[in-house]
Amino acid sequence: MKPTESWFAELLKERGVALSPLQLQQFHTYFELLVEWNEKMNLTGITEREAVYEKHFFDSVTLSFFMRMDEFASIADIGSGAGFPSLPLKICFPHLKVTIVDSLNKRIQFLRHVVETLELENVSCVHGRAEDIGRMSEHRDAYDMVTARAVARLSGLNELCLPFAKKGGTFAAMKGSDPAEETQEAKRSLRELKSEYVETHHLKLPFEQADRHIIIIRKLAETPSKYPRKAGLPLKQPIL
Repeated sequence: MKPTESWFAELLKERGVALSPLQLQQFHTYFELLVEWNEKMNLTGITEREAVYEKHFFDSVTLSFFMRMDEFASIADIGSGAGFPSLPLKICFPHLKVTIVDSLNKRIQFLRHVVETLELENVSCVHGRAEDIGRMSEHRDAYDMVTARAVARLSGLNELCLPFAKKGGTFAAMKGSDPAEETQEAKRSLRELKSEYVETHHLKLPFEQADRHIIIIRKLAETPSKYPRKAGLPLKQPIL
């Protein structure tokens, strides 16, 4: 095993996430595909091996440090970009049924290629705006957990993500710097979308020591029929 994979595996093992040789190989292949496709399209500004493993792979899996992933069967990842956090979580927790929603078709083509190459089962990559997909019956109020990593401010993000969560489900918004101001700003959107703030978890990346925060929100009831509004409005005119 290469040094990067070794520390990555060891850090996750310390947190109760033990990876098999197959899973480590899947991460290795994922990294290679990310770098290869990044030469043709803009997937990430981070391509150095150690940085990808820390800032993308490890960062994605940190959600499992605070949530018991065996209690969730289905995840929707909104605005996933190059597959974060959902694909690293899927590699670590193969039981998860994952739906990835992204508005850029090129990214969806990359994600489908990764899923096929890694032979990941029960992963669906959906091309479209979250506002439109969130109104489809097969996705609305349907998922145990919804995730979004570094997508938008919470007041607008809630309207993009919460329609996907089932009643009693969880929305986990993964952020960088302290989101306390965002959380305060988003109070009305939470009420409108029949949800409540639960808590915010804080951690630091192991080497860079950059701050990371995970905001946990609980869905209390089904999404009101008027949400989400038409594409573009949630971020341009957030519920404040």
